[in-house]
Amino acid sequence: MTPAARQQAAIEILDLILDGEAAEKALTTWGRRNRYAGSKDRAAVRDHVFSALRCRRSFAVLGGSQTGRGLVLGALRADGIEPATVFSGQGYGPTPLTEAEAEDPEGFASDAERLDIPEWIWPGFATSLGAEVEAAAKALQTRAPVHLRANLLRTTRDAAIAALAEEGIICQPHAASDTALDVTEGARRIRNSESFAEGLVELQDAASQAVVDLLPLADGMRVLDYCAGGGGKSLAMAARAKISLFAHDADPNRMQDLPLRAQRAGADITCLSEDEVTRKAPFDLVLCDAPCSGSGAWRRAPEGKWSLTRDKLDQICAAQRQILDDAAALVGAKGHLAYATCSMLDEENSQQIQGFLGRNEGWVESDQAAWQVHNGTDGFFVTVLTRVSPGC
Repeated sequence: MTPAARQQAAIEILDLILDGEAAEKALTTWGRRNRYAGSKDRAAVRDHVFSALRCRRSFAVLGGSQTGRGLVLGALRADGIEPATVFSGQGYGPTPLTEAEAEDPEGFASDAERLDIPEWIWPGFATSLGAEVEAAAKALQTRAPVHLRANLLRTTRDAAIAALAEEGIICQPHAASDTALDVTEGARRIRNSESFAEGLVELQDAASQAVVDLLPLADGMRVLDYCAGGGGKSLAMAARAKISLFAHDADPNRMQDLPLRAQRAGADITCLSEDEVTRKAPFDLVLCDAPCSGSGAWRRAPEGKWSLTRDKLDQICAAQRQILDDAAALVGAKGHLAYATCSMLDEENSQQIQGFLGRNEGWVESDQAAWQVHNGTDGFFVTVLTRVSPGC
């Protein structure tokens, strides 16, 4: 495919997404219908699509319309590329610009529009980030880094770096965690690599790893990952201490791959149903990696940024409050309750902890940390609470 043909493919896929189709489904459908497209073509088209989704508001202004064609035109202008070199109608590329499309774009109506943040959430986003709000928003406009976790049950970080290098995957240590690797070359080879298949490494953001580093893990503890999802933090905890580790999720289907992942990693993790969680309590540590807006990971899942509404966020915050209260009942005397999100919004983070402490006596905050998206990781938040009165 020519570069212009790749842009035309992105236009067609973006139109499907703007009409309501999920991005991954639209990309998969396009790939199946265009089997002539090579791996480099598919990767390039995917990059064009996700770049446009991350910068949907600003590109629409620069391109003059909220359409696939407008977003691609806006992307070219944002990158300083002369649009006529792509919109030429040659090589299966986009048809030439209309007279209206060729006109200079209007200016941005607000900082939220310029920085690709939904208007309704900008006040809370700005208050939460303070002086760092522009840096955070600009980071969310860019492609996310690829991070790996060296699985200490199988290897060391240095040994993992060496093994990956032999397969053409170049990494360097990441400062956020002593298990974190920043992939600088060969990211698309990871899932087919021997290092991945043998459980030497797992894909996991460096801040997600740092969350686990902050937990008060010790040999012999009984630990519950209460909102386990795919089990990334369960696997990371299993490699940190010799613990009895249990995983639970309100939707068990989210954990369906965890047994296989645990086997590959050499980890011992027991998945529990709702009834089993209650019977197995109390635990020395309960981790709640709670469902959230995902604002700290919007560059990985940009559709979530645009689909979030005030009502949805209110529902998320209500679920977080319920999860904290339910999980607290599972913590034993002098045990710990850890609350984490991949959000940068105060109402999902510090305000949730303040609310919990106001509703529940006998708890103190023993540790807290946050990582912001413009500092080389996803945006994450974690607080560790310690029970100082008798538990269950």
